[in-house]
Formats: sequence, C-alpha cells, structure tokens
Amino acid sequence: MADNARARKLADRIQVVVAETLDRRIKDPRLGFVTITDARVTGDLREATVFYTVYGDDEERAASAAALESAKGVLRSEVGRQTGVRFTPSLTFVPDALPDTARTIDDLLDKARSKDAEVRQASTGAAYAAGADPYRKPAEDTDSEDEGDDGAEPQGKDGDSTAE
Repeated sequence: MADNARARKLADRIQVVVAETLDRRIKDPRLGFVTITDARVTGDLREATVFYTVYGDDEERAASAAALESAKGVLRSEVGRQTGVRFTPSLTFVPDALPDTARTIDDLLDKARSKDAEVRQASTGAAYAAGADPYRKPAEDTDSEDEGDDGAEPQGKDGDSTAE
C-alpha cells in the first residue's frame, strides 16, 4: 500500500502528462477544447480518475468524451512511459461538475440580487410600523432628587457604612 503523498504526486504527474499528450499527440477531430482539471489515484496506485471540462455545448462534450475514451490506450501508455511506475494505473475520464456547480451558484446569486432589489424597491418611501425609533427608553427621573435622596450612605445592621 502506497502512502498518500506518493499517490498525490503521481496524480499530479498524471494530470500533466495527460494534458500534454492531449495537446501534442492526440489529433482526434472530435476532441474539443478540453481542460484537465484534476486527477486522483487510488491508494494502491492501480486506478486513476482524470477530471476534465470541455468548452462548448452538450454535443461537443459528448464528442470529446468519446474521443477521450478512444485515446485511453495511448494516454495510458504515455503515462506509464513518463512516470516510470511498476504498474501503470488504468485511466477513467470523468467530466468535472465544477462548471455546472458554478453556473448553479451564479443563478442562485442572481435570484437573490433580484429579490433584494424588489425588497429595496418596496421599502422606498415606507414608514416604520412603530415609529422611527422602536426601542423603549427609560423615563427620565427629574423628581428623584426631591424624594428622600439626602446623600447619606446606606448603612448595614450595625450602623456601619456599607460603601467602601
């Protein structure tokens, strides 16, 4: 069993090798504008998952996926040649969900901005329900000085002063 650091290093190397090989050696016309975003290797270094994105519509994504599947053997042999590991990992290509997730988040943020604009529009010119300052304030005691406040300190049961 290999350690995680070695698996990460191999995954990084596989990502670079696959990207360079797609750029230089694979001349499939179905292959669109493909970007290798990530690669992960299992702990036993036997299987590698390569994540990719394709710039374009669904038809171009499907064509690029077919091109990657057909070029899998060439890519695996190039990975084995350039990494020098005893057993070359099998490659699995998975479309990266990051662009779809980012698009969903952008849509949700746009909805939130439009709702905020609606609330802002509805609140212009509106008055507060409880007045401008809805918080209670203590009543001002103007006559507290007149009622028994002779300035004497409170005394304990022995007649001692409790103030220190």
